[in-house]
Amino acid sequence: MENAPIILVPGFWLGAWAWDAVTERLHADGHEVTALTLPGLESRVADRSRVRFADHVAAITAAVEAAARPVVLAVHSGAGAPGHEVVDRVPASIARMVYVDTGAATGPLDPDFEGVEWPLPPAEVLAAEENLDGLSEEQLATFRERAVPQPGATLREGPTLRDAARWEVPTTVVCTGFSSQEYRAGVAQGYPFLAGLAPLRDLTYVDLPTSHWPMWSRPDDLADLLGALARRS
Repeated sequence: MENAPIILVPGFWLGAWAWDAVTERLHADGHEVTALTLPGLESRVADRSRVRFADHVAAITAAVEAAARPVVLAVHSGAGAPGHEVVDRVPASIARMVYVDTGAATGPLDPDFEGVEWPLPPAEVLAAEENLDGLSEEQLATFRERAVPQPGATLREGPTLRDAARWEVPTTVVCTGFSSQEYRAGVAQGYPFLAGLAPLRDLTYVDLPTSHWPMWSRPDDLADLLGALARRS
């Protein structure tokens, strides 16, 4: 059986480069892999004033459709929101949906955000708000050097959901910064960024304890997990 192609979508402030270690491992294991840089995140000088949430949805959808067969779509962090709309748009093209330390948001991640862009927060704020377990000082420095501000509209706009067929798509949540127990509790409490997980018919949680950026802190383990899902799909 042919492995499903794997599409990797990074979260806020990141481009395809964020997946380099994971992509290298997957390629070495014979997988077909595409890592994306979403619109507005190409460089710090890119024009983010006209980038909309819909542009991110369209970019991911285009990559899925270009594969010409069902894919494993892995979305990280803030990419969970546009990723959820993509699985709503093209459910038959998704062999498995993978949320990497994120969930299926049903609304905007920050509807009150007013800026044109959101830069990476200062180091002390990031450390207070996110799990940095397993990340080296060198990795954090590279993150800060290469981070690109997130287009503001991608925070204050959210997914448009129409097709309940998305509920049938096999889905895996890779729990890194928080445990699977904490994710399940968040779903039960109705957290908006997780709300789209509640109606899913085939939902699996996998614990991979590490930072919110497992593509850096545990790249081989994350790649092995994604590769196994691609073989199974």
